[in-house]
This record gives sequence, C-alpha cells and structure tokens, in this order.
Amino acid sequence: QVQLVESGGGLVQAGGSLRLSCAASGSILSNYAMGWYRQAPGKQRELVATITSAGATNTADSVKGRFTISRDNVKNTVYLQMNSLKPEDTAVYYCNAALMVRPGLFSHYWGQGTQVTVSS
Repeated sequence: QVQLVESGGGLVQAGGSLRLSCAASGSILSNYAMGWYRQAPGKQRELVATITSAGATNTADSVKGRFTISRDNVKNTVYLQMNSLKPEDTAVYYCNAALMVRPGLFSHYWGQGTQVTVSS
C-alpha cells in the first residue's frame, strides 16, 4: 500500500506560481497512475491533472496552459507546477495514486491535502 504526502502549498498573489510535490512511500510509484485533485469550500472535489505510469498527461480545461503535472519515478514523487494562478484556484489540493487491480477496477489512495490560497 502506498502512502502519499503533499507539500508546497501556501499563500500566493494572483499571477504567481507554486509547485506542489507528492512524495510516495511504501510502494513503487511507477506502478501507479497519479493525479492531482482539488476541493474548494462548498464545492465537490474536482480533477486537476493526471499522469499515467507511461507519462501520458491529461489536464482539466480550467487549468490547461497554466498547470503542468510531471513525475519522477526515481524520486518516487509527482509534481504539479502551477503558473499564472488565479483566486479561483484557491482550494485544498490532493494527490491521488491509482493502481489497477484488474481491467476497469482501481484501488485509489489519497494524501492528506495541501492548502493553496491565491489572493487578488
């Protein structure tokens, strides 16, 4: 079972940048598809970006062109580079690891989340 710890959140002004990190332990990260999700107060958790074990990425339209997901399988870490931040990006950001148990069935693991606050 994998354990995930996020870091890198904080307070930043609109237009600024942050890089979130998700460090994994307890398992080999390269076996997992990874993702970043976020949840703003009063809203449902939403997908931000995903990256497969092969490195293929998918990014939500709301952050496309501003956010980039990447992974370093040697360091067992996944990153989310966030540029041109907007106040609406304010949320708790969660790291997710998904391991395919069998085709169509995945086990999901979550980190504890890291707060990102963007001031206007």
